[in-house]
Amino acid sequence: MDKSQTPQVRVPGETPESTQPEPNATANHNSTEVEMGETQDTSQPEPEHVQEDSTLSDVQAEPELPAPAKKNAGCNFLDFLTSPIVEIIVGKGDDETVMTAHQSLLMEAPLLAELLRKFEASGPRRINLSEEDVDAFGCFLQFQYTRDYTVVQTETPGETVEDKSGDELLRHARIYTLAEKLGLPKLQRIAHGKIHKVQSSPDAELSYARYVYTHTPATDTTIRKPVATYWASQSHLLRQEVGDNFKKLCIEVPEFSFDVLTIILDRKLKNGSVDEIKGSARKRRRDI
Repeated sequence: MDKSQTPQVRVPGETPESTQPEPNATANHNSTEVEMGETQDTSQPEPEHVQEDSTLSDVQAEPELPAPAKKNAGCNFLDFLTSPIVEIIVGKGDDETVMTAHQSLLMEAPLLAELLRKFEASGPRRINLSEEDVDAFGCFLQFQYTRDYTVVQTETPGETVEDKSGDELLRHARIYTLAEKLGLPKLQRIAHGKIHKVQSSPDAELSYARYVYTHTPATDTTIRKPVATYWASQSHLLRQEVGDNFKKLCIEVPEFSFDVLTIILDRKLKNGSVDEIKGSARKRRRDI
C-alpha cells in the first residue's frame, strides 16, 4: 500500500518519521477545511452505573439505546482500506494533533458523514475538529478499526481497573460524550460499560460527577442516574473525605444536588420514615 494511504496519528511532542504528515497534505495553506463546532449533547440511555433501589421522580423507565445500524453486507475490510484517506486536525494549541483515517470508516459516524459529503471530488480531504479531545477521538478511531478501544496499556477485558486520580473515569466519560455527538450508540455502550469497571477514590468520583452533570443533558438518565444514586447512597460518608468540594459541587451544579436529594427523599418515603403532615403544610409546629 502507498504510504499516503496508511492511517497515521501524530501526538504532540513526538516527531518520528512515521508520524510526519506528507508534504502535499499540509503545504497548501489555501485549501478548504471543514470544521465541526461546539459539542452538542444527543444523549442515549444505557445500563446502570451502580445498583439502585430508587428512581428519580421524573423517570419511569429507561428506554434502550437504538441498535447500531447494520453494515453493508457487500462491504468488507478491503473496501475500507481502499477508500480515500481523510486528514483530521483534532485539538488546538499545544494539543493539536493530525490524524488520518479511511473515509469509509468515518462515514459510519452520521455527524462526520455530513461533513465528508461537503468535500469536492478533486479537492483536499481535511476536517478541523479543534474543539474535540485528542485522546477521546483517538479512541474513537481505534474503535472504528477494531470495534473496541483501550485507554491504558494495562487494561484487560472484563477486569476491574483501579483509578485513584480519576483520569480513567474522565477519559471514558469523554469518549461517551463524543460518541453521543458523533451518533455512535455502540461506542456509547462500550464506554459506559468500561466506566462501571473502574474503582476510584471519592475525589475521582466527585470529578466524574461534575463532568457528567456539565457535559450531558438532563434527559440522559443513563449516565446521570447512577451518579446521583451513588452519591445519595454514599454522601454521608464520602463528603467528609472530599471536604468542601462536595458542597461546592452541590452549589455550582443544582441539578446534581436536586437529583441526589430526590433519591434520598424517595427512599425515606418508601421506607416509611417520613412523618405524615396533617392539615395545612404551611403551618409549622412550634415544638420541633
